[in-house]
Amino acid sequence: MKALYFAWVRERVGRAEEEISPPPEVGTVGELIDWLKSRDETYAHAFENAAVIRAAIDKAHARHDAAIAGAREIAFFPPMTGG
Repeated sequence: MKALYFAWVRERVGRAEEEISPPPEVGTVGELIDWLKSRDETYAHAFENAAVIRAAIDKAHARHDAAIAGAREIAFFPPMTGG
């Protein structure tokens, strides 16, 4: 699946997107975040406060307990502000 990173998540990870292949036991957005954090220090820093990270699965907003099975794209971004 493709992982997309936006705003300061992108800056901390050091890339805008990448192809990822999480292990089969990673089944939800939250588990994917935990797996990404375990990859190296840059991901650990980007996702250190996972509770504030928002996600979208195939362009639809998703909660951290949403299943990722079959997803083609998962995007991660910080909270959005408007005005």
